[in-house]
Amino acid sequence: MHLICSTKNREPVLTPSLKHEVFIVINNIATDHEIYLDCINGVADHVHLLIRLLTDQAVADVVKTIKGNSWEFFKNDPDRYVSWQDGFAAFSVSPGNLKQVRSYIYNQERHHKDKSFSDELKDIKQSTKS
Repeated sequence: MHLICSTKNREPVLTPSLKHEVFIVINNIATDHEIYLDCINGVADHVHLLIRLLTDQAVADVVKTIKGNSWEFFKNDPDRYVSWQDGFAAFSVSPGNLKQVRSYIYNQERHHKDKSFSDELKDIKQSTKS
């Protein structure tokens, strides 16, 4: 599953150092809750995760766990406060497309030099219809 979560009001709060810390926290949450996180990356206002769901895991529950626990981790530190937008985008990924999705996620900074978050979502939605 390709999961996209944006920061509250799409505020660009994920500075490079905070973004790195958020990724570590999300990876630890995933490990603690038996969520297989294949890769993670993002930019100042959103993150992309590639996750393999177990048969007993629901998308909404995994998102709630990741967003809720990461918010909980940072909520009391005003210099590192991270809050997530309600909702999320999730797309299934076929085994044949894993390499392409990983590359897409790993290259977020370069990708977003030319494309807004809204345009990105439109393109992803369009590509999943093909």
